Amino acid sequence: MTEANTEPKQIHGESFALNRARWDEVVAIHVASPFYRVKEFLAGADILLPIERREIGDLGGKSLIHLQCHFGLDTLALARRGANVTGLDFSTKAIAAARDLAREAGIDARFVEGNVYDAPALVTERFDVAYVSWGAINWLPDIRGWARVVAAMLKPGGELYLLEGHPFALTLDQLGSETIAADGAIGQSDPAAALRPAFPYFRETGRPLVFEMEQTYTGDGPKLVHTRTHEFVHGIGDILGALLEAGLTLTMFREHDACAWAMWPLLVEGEDRMFRLPAGAPSLPLSFSLRARLD
Repeated sequence: MTEANTEPKQIHGESFALNRARWDEVVAIHVASPFYRVKEFLAGADILLPIERREIGDLGGKSLIHLQCHFGLDTLALARRGANVTGLDFSTKAIAAARDLAREAGIDARFVEGNVYDAPALVTERFDVAYVSWGAINWLPDIRGWARVVAAMLKPGGELYLLEGHPFALTLDQLGSETIAADGAIGQSDPAAALRPAFPYFRETGRPLVFEMEQTYTGDGPKLVHTRTHEFVHGIGDILGALLEAGLTLTMFREHDACAWAMWPLLVEGEDRMFRLPAGAPSLPLSFSLRARLD
């Protein structure tokens, strides 16, 4: 790793430690949660959501690295589509669960434990596809460092597929009866409250958003011990600029009116397992997807 890519770990050590403890704690909850449909996956179901199913394309025979893969469910779903997959995540428990799931499903996959900024040193292979989806880059303090990692992991002609919550939507919240700690940490909000701007869109260098949440986003499981997390703001301009600076060429960009989780209590889950604003509400971009190629 270059010095530039290790800097986020050095400066944001507290953030990585807090977030790793949270992700370690929620692995068992997520594996057991109906939200993730692990039982259905083991029975043969395709658990990918509609957007990535439409957009991921033919993976037959391609090498693919899934950065920030959590417990590897999507990684293994991509393997079923013909990819030769490697998943990387910083959570020890997530990687252990991913390996267990691969064995149970009878799928050949490699899972590597480590910080995403260390990926080029931890995984020496280079890939046809780098895959990043749903709630990944908001945990990273340095979007330019991340983009350099993506470029480093790709073969010439290789492509990034990124699918994420829309940064504009992530500035909004249903602020009502939430508790706000002295240090600015924001707790859970009132489901009946109005939707309004609550968080910055443009990044404040070095400053994470601090959240206190007693339950994980799947909405089930016990009260959490590790309630505090740090997240980071990356606007569309920052994301696209970082990829361009890293030497990638944008080949696709789309915005979507749905996302993979209940970003706010007012969102309605559809039969396709995607969450949208209620009927009659003004349309807003809730997620975006892009492809970027390393020439």
